[in-house]
Amino acid sequence: MALTHDLVAETNLLVLFSLSSTQEGLKVHKHSAAPEAVAAAERLYQKGLVTQNDGGYLTDLGIEAAEHAQRLTAILTS
Repeated sequence: MALTHDLVAETNLLVLFSLSSTQEGLKVHKHSAAPEAVAAAERLYQKGLVTQNDGGYLTDLGIEAAEHAQRLTAILTS
């Protein structure tokens, strides 16, 4: 399975979340964010990874996904 542009956009959002605190969220502003980021936030919400369709906080599953995404990104960029 190859990474699609949608999966890359979703991963890009997941790596922006801080894992040091569950009280730190992310807001994707529909009027100023890139359209692919807005769409990625909606897809992450539909998948149950974030609490709001424009970002919000990571769910438990979202925390796990963000941990994996951030680890993979660190490995590939080292």
